[in-house]
Amino acid sequence: MSIRLDDVHKAFGKKKVLKGFSVEVTEGETVAIVGPSGIGKSVTLKHVNGLLTPDRGTIVVDELSVPELDRDGLANLRRRVGFVFQFAALFDSMTIGENVAMALRRLEGWDEERIGLRVSECLELVDLQGMSDSYPSQLSGGQKKRAGLARALAPSPRYILYDEPTTGLDPVTTSVIDRLLLRMRDEVGVTGLMVTHDMTSAFRVADRIVLLHDGKARFVGAPEEVQSADDPVVRGFVTGDPALFYGNAS
Repeated sequence: MSIRLDDVHKAFGKKKVLKGFSVEVTEGETVAIVGPSGIGKSVTLKHVNGLLTPDRGTIVVDELSVPELDRDGLANLRRRVGFVFQFAALFDSMTIGENVAMALRRLEGWDEERIGLRVSECLELVDLQGMSDSYPSQLSGGQKKRAGLARALAPSPRYILYDEPTTGLDPVTTSVIDRLLLRMRDEVGVTGLMVTHDMTSAFRVADRIVLLHDGKARFVGAPEEVQSADDPVVRGFVTGDPALFYGNAS
């Protein structure tokens, strides 16, 4: 079982964002797609769960061609592919428990008792036990991120897509989120695809790292391979050197 993108192209008007991007995420691993803001990382994630359709290329999840799925097929896919949004995207008028329960209420055979037990289980997994009745406005930024993760976990997905999970967080809270992502892989068994520009987080969490550059996968490797890469673009991004990164685009 895997997620596979092969030669994916996507443009918005005249702006070409993806120009032949390819990556594969195998079962049980976490892959991080890194690159500067605005380069197409979130666009890539939205292709995986069918929120966007490619202009050209192949996107396959568990041997299913995502662009060819109908409405029911996409609904079934999204029960297997959780999505953690960049800014949590919690509904302010709903409690944390109600936010986490949303996806469960659309499933057949789930009564209130079963939903309540699963909500409590998911909140405990992200260390938010006892906060089911709180509202998003009462939570810190890191707690909102964890609540968003609990909501994605609720339907027991096989995969989770993480969109900039540590954006806007201080270093200590970032470390907490990173440990939770590792728990999702090691204890829950979730396969993860994360996009981030935070290299510290990527090095902590990812089994493999993909540098998205000029619409393509410029480099793919384990964290130690990225850290020791000779490619000046890779070194420029890792070290934050704009002369290396932007001066070696070819």
